[in-house]
Amino acid sequence: MNKYITELVGTFFLVFTIGCTVVGSGAGALAPLAIGSALMVMVFAGGHISGAHYNPAVTLGVWLRGKCETKDVAGYMISQIAGAVLAALVVKYLKAGVVVAPISPATGPALIAEFLFTFALVFVVLNVATAKGTSGNSFYGLAIGFTVMTGAFAVGNISGGVFNPAVAVGISIMGLSAWTNIWIYLVADFMAAAAAALTFKAVSPEDSAAAWTH
Repeated sequence: MNKYITELVGTFFLVFTIGCTVVGSGAGALAPLAIGSALMVMVFAGGHISGAHYNPAVTLGVWLRGKCETKDVAGYMISQIAGAVLAALVVKYLKAGVVVAPISPATGPALIAEFLFTFALVFVVLNVATAKGTSGNSFYGLAIGFTVMTGAFAVGNISGGVFNPAVAVGISIMGLSAWTNIWIYLVADFMAAAAAALTFKAVSPEDSAAAWTH
């Protein structure tokens, strides 16, 4: 249960930061920095408890890589989505009355952008938080948070810079993205996670499947 609560809390603050920095005046061009930093600190806070996935796509990738027990997959994803929903509702309350214009991404470019940076995110997670070669490092949270920040700066104006199915649910509730767009994030992000896990296994065959997490 501690793992699931940690996943809920971490995802909550990630989505809460997204909402507060994007809805209304927010943080403007600096929003990706705040969002990446929020993920970074939550990863450092919860990494030793749950592995700090905060993202169903990351959970899928870590599971396929052999570092997440099958019995935990559903619980992690439910907790992550619950955290995203709660965060979205709090943002809507705090920013009541603020007019929100949903993004209208072009399907093809959005799919490619989401796939590429979700792949990058999951590949980074697998390498800094599950690989024997980086075991015990102190930079894993920074690497993960900065990957999301980089992606948000790079393709935020193309896809919204979501890279996370739970975030996709959260921004849909907040009105930042139309519900009709959510399939883009689900398809691209989960496919990217699977591709990242397969790539990790291909480039790191010496890594055993024995469970290891921060």
